[in-house]
Amino acid sequence: MLIRFVFYGLLGWIIEILYTGMDSLLRADWRLPGSTYLWMFPVYGMGVFLEPLHARIRHLPWIVRGVIWLGVFWTIEYFAGWLLQMFTGTCPWDYSSSPYAVNGFIRLDMGVQWFVAGLVFERIHDWLDQIMQRLKKPY
Repeated sequence: MLIRFVFYGLLGWIIEILYTGMDSLLRADWRLPGSTYLWMFPVYGMGVFLEPLHARIRHLPWIVRGVIWLGVFWTIEYFAGWLLQMFTGTCPWDYSSSPYAVNGFIRLDMGVQWFVAGLVFERIHDWLDQIMQRLKKPY
């Protein structure tokens, strides 16, 4: 479980840096700076606890699973932001300037990204399972 926690944490950081770097491209900042927050490592690492959910919803149509992931990710993002603000005095991401923000913690206009991220998570989870099975095989 610890290996998967670290894997999801690092993968989340990498994806967030690439995502924010690509956003820089849209703003014509050719340096392509990407960023994340140290707080995001444990938030992304908690993906390990979503694996049982994937196992339970695997049989559902992809569109239903995507909607479930969207709701789960929005809930996690909202409460992670709320908890960070409560304990540190600030939320590392602040969406309050967006007309689609909910209390500055989530953005409704990012629903498609979270929907897709959930379906990608399923593939990553399955890939990790395959790797772990191969590592357990005696050679």
